[in-house]
Amino acid sequence: MKIRPLSIEGAWEVTPQQHGDPRGMFMEYYRFDRLAEVVGHPLRLAQANMSVSAKGVVRGVHFADVPPGQAKYVSCVRGAVLDVIVDLRVGSPTFGRWEGVRLDEVDRRAVYLAEGLGHGFCALSDDATLSYFCSETFNPSGEHAVHPLDPDLGISWPADTPQLSARDEAAPSLAEAVSSGLLPDYRAVQAFTESLRTG
Repeated sequence: MKIRPLSIEGAWEVTPQQHGDPRGMFMEYYRFDRLAEVVGHPLRLAQANMSVSAKGVVRGVHFADVPPGQAKYVSCVRGAVLDVIVDLRVGSPTFGRWEGVRLDEVDRRAVYLAEGLGHGFCALSDDATLSYFCSETFNPSGEHAVHPLDPDLGISWPADTPQLSARDEAAPSLAEAVSSGLLPDYRAVQAFTESLRTG
């Protein structure tokens, strides 16, 4: 398993080693100890989610209040997606930037994103199926979104006409989220992350 930091602090790409023979394939696609080595603390597994999306569907950009936030470990078990991590932490050196990673059933990569980061994806195939391990359970009052097509984010979604949910269609722009105080504060997120490391 190779774990590579992405350009946004708090985000990593995980590439498993696949072992195949005529019977099929085996791999370790999650190791709490290896991830904890690079992240600095174990991922608390509080909830597991799965989504299935048609080609051209865009979900996100979603994030949660910090604390407690919601770290995610995301993998694609069927089909392919462009998975996108967005830095929504006000005051971060990379605030407003995004990075995309192709997740598919061939290389079977995963991404880990820490609390305070935004997450979204675009389905590149029909029946694109994502699995998410989450550090916290769903909290409707603490879950938010930024509009995925906001030109200030400038995400290059690989879809001619992205299909959005009603919730994502109604999400505020990045500028609106900043002015309303909706977004996480970088220093507060850092302090929370440090508390996870020190226990």
